[in-house]
Amino acid sequence: MIKPMTKFLAATATAALLAGQAMAYTAYVSNEKGNSVTLIDTETMEVIRTVETGQRPRGITISPSGHELYLCASDDDTVEVYDPTTMELLHTLPSGPDPELFVLHPSGNPLYIANEDDNIVTVVDVETRRVLAEIPVGVEPEGMGVSPDGKYVVNTSETTNMAHFINTETYELDINTLVDSRPRFAQFTEDGSKLYVSAEIGGTVSVIDPATGDIMKKITFEVPGIVPEALQPVGVRVTRDGKTVFVALGPSNRVAVIDGETDEVVDYLLVGQRVWQLGFTPDEKYIISTNGNSNDVSFIDVEARKVVKSVQVGELPWGVVVSPN
Repeated sequence: MIKPMTKFLAATATAALLAGQAMAYTAYVSNEKGNSVTLIDTETMEVIRTVETGQRPRGITISPSGHELYLCASDDDTVEVYDPTTMELLHTLPSGPDPELFVLHPSGNPLYIANEDDNIVTVVDVETRRVLAEIPVGVEPEGMGVSPDGKYVVNTSETTNMAHFINTETYELDINTLVDSRPRFAQFTEDGSKLYVSAEIGGTVSVIDPATGDIMKKITFEVPGIVPEALQPVGVRVTRDGKTVFVALGPSNRVAVIDGETDEVVDYLLVGQRVWQLGFTPDEKYIISTNGNSNDVSFIDVEARKVVKSVQVGELPWGVVVSPN
């Protein structure tokens, strides 16, 4: 007979083991010039493998279930869908010309795709693989964000300098907000109370009230020894509690850390060259930056606000996403 204390200790050991396993996620990095995706174990911070993909992979995301990995093969005018475990190409989705960034509805379907060359957002049902709508937006659409309730998708148009609020029921533009030059990314807070839109050439991040489309504040950046022209905000990510915002600052080789309550910059972290996009691990222990010109990614400890390791990947890393499980 197994004694109760023995059972307890065994159960505790098993729970601890499972907890440790649960923290071992896989990061997927799209290498724009390398035409590949690099897989990284986020616990060991070591490369698992690199897989060839379609031409010029940029936007990358994963389904809420973790069963499908979506990749914008921009020069092939398609979205590739992979099995994240085997990295087998399962099928492709119609995307419209030059898909660059996309976002999934919180339910996992549909997929909203920015078509930079055609000035439209394409809506695709990922199960039937049918185009549901093609929505005209501004010139050179790129950034894509979705509200937590799924009621709005926001597209940023680089040349029109606007954030377009698309009603996901009607596929109509309900609000158009003018921001600074060359907006590249749109990110909602988890509670839906704020929308952050980065403007690469304008050098700002606009904090927008999603209910009205009004700009509540513009965040600017200043780093001693760095010319203002090099402070180019691109990727933006916000912790689930809304207390910390991270912004990739392009050729300045910095990630800005912002207090999400005051929207004031509190720190700058030195990463690799030409930092582009950002992605959290699901436990938010780390945020990973893609550094295009140095062909690496940087692991940043979120709580310590410290870069802990750089990992070499493929040529010109662009996007990053981490498995949810």
